[in-house]
Parts: sequence; C-alpha cells; structure tokens
Amino acid sequence: MKCPFCHETATKVVESRTADEGNSIRRRRECENCGKRFTTYERIEERPLLVIKNDGRREVFSPEKLMHGLVKAVEKRPVSMEVLQKIVTEVESQVRTQFDKEVPSSYLGELVMEKLRTVDEVAYVRFASVYRRFRDVNEFMEEIKRFLEGESG
Repeated sequence: MKCPFCHETATKVVESRTADEGNSIRRRRECENCGKRFTTYERIEERPLLVIKNDGRREVFSPEKLMHGLVKAVEKRPVSMEVLQKIVTEVESQVRTQFDKEVPSSYLGELVMEKLRTVDEVAYVRFASVYRRFRDVNEFMEEIKRFLEGESG
C-alpha cells in the first residue's frame, strides 16, 4: 500500500476492524518511512447486477436510484433515513442472493413495495402509483382496494 503523504510503499497495519455492517474491513496503517498514519478500506469486489427494464433495456442496479425513489415516496411522512437505508440494504441483499447477473425490474419494484407496505401506507401507495403507472383513477382505486383487503399486485 502506497503512503498518500510520501508515496513510499513500506507501510504496516496497526489496527483492523470490520466496518459497514461487516461488509468491509477498516485498516489503520502507518508509513514506515514518514511515520504518518492513514486509513484504508477493504471490501469484496461485487459483480455488476443489471436491471432488465420493461422495454428490454438493461441498466446497472443503483442503490442510489432506489434510495431516491424511496425518498420521494416518503416525502413529508414520518419515515427516517435509517429505515430507508435498511430497505435499500435488504432489497440489494435479497436481489443479489436470488439473481446472479440480471434482475427483472418488475421483481425489484414488487420487493420494494412489499417492504414499504410495512413501513408507511401512504408511501406504499405513492410508490405503487409511480411504479405501476396507473392510467386513470379507477386503476388507482383498485390498488387502494387491494391494499385495504390485504393483497398486493
């Protein structure tokens, strides 16, 4: 590992601990040349996961894009960022476990709605209205009716 201060390659690890909920290792290093300390992170290189859109296009799965959609759905609702981050982490973990390289966007959307349903009813309906692209009020009312009856999809 190259020292960011003097660019010498002789460094030693002085402390290691898990970080990011066990998904990475934080290492505190010391340069043997200049004595300065710096931190590095080691994490598993994840394979890219592609989302297959309804029109057949493929795009790289983006936890940031998912978070953005969730933030819009919970706008002015009593849902914390920690809860949203937990949903993103759970969805990504479940998708990576069940799919090797590609995941249909329909599966992803249904999974997110399932998680939102237990967190906030209004956020669930908001997300569903964007995800399912209701063509008119009747489709929207049908979704609300299914929700109230305890169904989804």
